[in-house]
Amino acid sequence: MSTTREFLFVAVISLAHFMTQAGLGQALAPLDIIGRTFKTQNMGQESWFVAGYSLTAGTFILVSGRLGDIIGHKRMFCFGFAWFGVWSAFAGFAAYTGQQVFFDICRAMQGVGPAIVMPNGLALFGRAYPPGIKKNIVFSIFGAVAPAGFVTGAVFGSLFAQLVWWPWAFWSFAITCWALTVLALLAIPRELSEKPVNPPGFDWSGSAVGVIGLLLVNIAWNNAPMYGWGSPTVYFLLIIGLLCLVGFVWIEKRAVSPILPISAMNGTVCFVLICVGVGWGAFGVWVFYTFRFLETVRHLSPLTVAAQYGPAPICGLLASGLTGFMLTHTPVSFTMFMSMCAFCLGIIIAAFQPMQQIYWAQMFVSIVIMPFGMDMSFPAASVLLSNHMPPEHQGLAQSLVSTVVNYSISISLGIAGTVEVNVAKPGPGVDMTDLNFLFKGYQSGYYTAVGLSAMGVICGALFFFRTFSKEGWKVMDH
Repeated sequence: MSTTREFLFVAVISLAHFMTQAGLGQALAPLDIIGRTFKTQNMGQESWFVAGYSLTAGTFILVSGRLGDIIGHKRMFCFGFAWFGVWSAFAGFAAYTGQQVFFDICRAMQGVGPAIVMPNGLALFGRAYPPGIKKNIVFSIFGAVAPAGFVTGAVFGSLFAQLVWWPWAFWSFAITCWALTVLALLAIPRELSEKPVNPPGFDWSGSAVGVIGLLLVNIAWNNAPMYGWGSPTVYFLLIIGLLCLVGFVWIEKRAVSPILPISAMNGTVCFVLICVGVGWGAFGVWVFYTFRFLETVRHLSPLTVAAQYGPAPICGLLASGLTGFMLTHTPVSFTMFMSMCAFCLGIIIAAFQPMQQIYWAQMFVSIVIMPFGMDMSFPAASVLLSNHMPPEHQGLAQSLVSTVVNYSISISLGIAGTVEVNVAKPGPGVDMTDLNFLFKGYQSGYYTAVGLSAMGVICGALFFFRTFSKEGWKVMDH
């Protein structure tokens, strides 16, 4: 590739992660404004505006990554951006229906777009660059744009919601996705659009059972805060979902072309995925409750809150540079451990802030630290799995990372919501608009994130000391 072609190639692939996080922020920032359109202020129902998007973004990644391995990653990548645009437009049109369920469905279908573009974009990187410093750099760039994408989505979502009308955020987002579809067709080299010579088969039964199991378990966890675990609808969905996941493992062990080769799930892979899952799950809870806390307890507008996240993109770039250096000068397990420490420290600082306080005291510090957790964990996990998978399975390698990132955000919101409704219990004589009552609930959500991130620190430490005892201070070749 020429320098210009390579620049456009790296840019359009990295924008897949940028747009994925923007899709999360565009609904989170103006959550209450969107809720008023559908005549709901119920926290359990509003959380689906975010959880529904992350649910499908995490659930369908494994399937789309394998389809990319079969029919070509460039084809799937371009199709994913087109799909992303179509359902973003439908999400905006949902305002005319006034039906929250329709908007939730549109958000869920919108999440399928990231599920397609993320693993196939990373697979294109994996195919285009051999292991080495250049590959580490492009993976770091891919991770670095995440904070900027989230803040951009939150800013434009807030701008349109406060000054014009919130559906315009989704319609402009759709136009951008379609423009990126055209750019991807032009920028991605023809060599990367060729189908694999010996493509793997597709495990239809395993895919169906796995997707159903992941969907049901996630729906159960996110409906539990609204209906309670005593509701038959909730626990039956959970039981059926878990049985489907058990069936998925049984099918995959016997499948000729498994969607997820169980043999590939060795100790190293499991440690990495557990760290990524609890770390990003904690991040999802942190970002959700931070917006709720600042908008509800401190009475800040969505646009003001989005502006307070302004340091995140800058810190993301710094974290990306640090990650690129660490991946070539320290063991990847050490990079993962440090990312878990960053997640935990940033969340602890936010969790123990008082109701009213100057922004610079704790919230600013928390927002500065959190991008280091994001932009160190994602590239580390991506590089590790990419280097351990053959070229024909690059889609599967990146699917694992992206699946865990997005799915853990969704299910962690359900866990935190369950904790919140049991700590801050509504009842007779309880004023649910009282700030002390709301603050108590939000703190319980923060404490859930602290617990998840602390688990990540423990797993990261075990992973580092395990690999250090076996390999010593081993640094990747570059």
